[in-house]
Amino acid sequence: MEKFAFILHPLAAKDFGRKFSICQRLPDGVIEGIIRHVPSFKASHITGIQSAHAEAEGWFMACPLTTRQMIELPEELVLKKIIQAGKAAEKLGAKIVGLGAFTSIVGDAGITIAQNLDIAVTTGNSYTVATALQGTRQAAKVMDVDLRQANVLILGATGSIGAACARILGREVRNLTLAARNEQRLEQLAQELYKESGCSAKTTSQVKTAVRAADIIIAVTSALDTIIEPEDLKPGAIVCDVARPRNVSRQVAEKRNDVLVIEGGVVEVPGNVDFGLQFGFPPGTAYACMAETMILALEGRYEPFTLGRELSVEQIETIAKLAEKHGFKLAGFRSFERAITEREIEIIRKNALQSQQRRVGAREIG
Repeated sequence: MEKFAFILHPLAAKDFGRKFSICQRLPDGVIEGIIRHVPSFKASHITGIQSAHAEAEGWFMACPLTTRQMIELPEELVLKKIIQAGKAAEKLGAKIVGLGAFTSIVGDAGITIAQNLDIAVTTGNSYTVATALQGTRQAAKVMDVDLRQANVLILGATGSIGAACARILGREVRNLTLAARNEQRLEQLAQELYKESGCSAKTTSQVKTAVRAADIIIAVTSALDTIIEPEDLKPGAIVCDVARPRNVSRQVAEKRNDVLVIEGGVVEVPGNVDFGLQFGFPPGTAYACMAETMILALEGRYEPFTLGRELSVEQIETIAKLAEKHGFKLAGFRSFERAITEREIEIIRKNALQSQQRRVGAREIG
C-alpha cells in the first residue's frame, strides 16, 4: 500500500466551520484569532484509492490559517505551521506530501518546506496546469470556439501556473495575451515564448481592458479578491478559473447566462475513495493538485516532482501520462461548486449568440 499526505487550509474563516460547527456562529476575526494558535493536525484518513496498477491511502493534514493569514502573517510563522503539518504526516507514515492552495505559494513555493522534511514534497501545480488546459480545450469545443483563432488571455501569466499555461498554449493559439502586474517579467516571458514557439504574445497590465477583448480566459492570479465582474465579459466568453480564492465574481453566475465559467483542475479519482472530509466536491472527485500527490504515490515516485516557481512542459506532459495510466480524468465541467449539464451549455451557447446579434444590431443602428 502506497502512502501519501496532502496539506490543506481554510480559504476563509467560515470554512473552518465545516470541521468545527461551533465556529459557524463566530465572527471571522475571532475565528482567525483562535486558529492562529491551533497547531497543524490530521484532518482525515483517505482510503479506497485504487488503480489497475496500485493502491494508496493517505491523510489530509490541516494547516489552520486562512488565505488572508497566509499572506499577512510573518512568512516564518506560516512556514513553521506548514512544516509542522508535514512532520505530522511523516509520523503517520506518508512518503510524499502535497501542498494545497496557498501552502504551495508562501515563500519559495515549497523549497524551504521540502528542506525541512524527510519525505518528498510536491506542489501539485504540474497536474493543475494539465487539467486546466484539458478543460479549456474541451470547453472551447463544446462552445464552438476555434481555440487557434480565438483571443486567449492568461491572467497571472508570470506566476508558475500561468507561465506554464502560456508556454503550452503558445504552441496552439495565434492570438495570446499575457496579463500580470509586473510588466518587466511579462516582457521577459513574451520574449521566451517567441524563442520557444514563435508565438508573438501581447502583454498588458490593464486587466479589465484585456478581459473585455478575450474569447477565452485562463485565470490563475493569487489575488485575494475577485477581479472579473459580470460587466467585464463579452458574450460567449469562456473562463477557466484555476485560482483559489476565485478570480471570477459569483455575480457572473447570477447575472450572465451567456458566458461559460468552469473550475480548473477538478478530477475523478480511481477506486472507491473516501476522503473522510467534505471539501465541497462530489464524492470521488478532488482538486488536481491533490490528485498529483495521489498519482505520484500510486506510481511509487516519492520525489519532489513539482517544487519552486519554474514548471517545464515535460513535467506537465509526464504527470498527464501518469494520470491517464492510473485512471484519473477530468470530472466534466463544474462552475461555482456545481456540475454543468450539456443542456445548460446549449442554453449558454444560444444566449451568447443572441447577445452577439443584439450587439451587432446596436452598432449598425448607432
